[in-house]
Amino acid sequence: MSVELMVWDEPVPISRDQARATYLAVKRTSPVDGDVPDVAKELPGEVTLYPGHVLVSMDLDTMDETSAQVFTVARAHGLVCYDPQRDLVHNVAPLGVYEGMQLHTGDGMVVNDPDLGLVHDVLATLSAQNPFVALVNFGRHFLQVSPGYELEYKEGTLIRTMVPELEEVQAAFNEYATGDRSFLSRHEWS
Repeated sequence: MSVELMVWDEPVPISRDQARATYLAVKRTSPVDGDVPDVAKELPGEVTLYPGHVLVSMDLDTMDETSAQVFTVARAHGLVCYDPQRDLVHNVAPLGVYEGMQLHTGDGMVVNDPDLGLVHDVLATLSAQNPFVALVNFGRHFLQVSPGYELEYKEGTLIRTMVPELEEVQAAFNEYATGDRSFLSRHEWS
């Protein structure tokens, strides 16, 4: 079984719905032959060219590692990357304030310098198949959440709290990513 990602240029960040619609429209067209763009030469996996779009297919066994490489190459070239398996779009911006911050998910996704829209959307995928989401600034601090919305924050000492709604989790992750610690004063931590 194989999985795929699609990369292309967008002038501004797009929503998951827009990315999904673009992906589906492109998949209804025929691949093209011709000169291979530089970005396609850098992408791992099997590359198929469509007008203005590059489809990357990979084995399920190597999906996590290959996807991380595709996300990195796409970002370096300023391209959007759509993941149809997870129904997530990786935009170039806006980013958090911590260079080198990583997004980790319980289903194996790792993204360096994730855009804030991706972080927001990934949090809605918490489930038995994706048992945690974490934003990590290695050696400094992290914020993570598990289903049931147990937030854990560590900057020296690990503290925990339960949050009642996904929207509050998304707000806390956005604040953390942008250097704001307001979420710490809104909850009782232990």
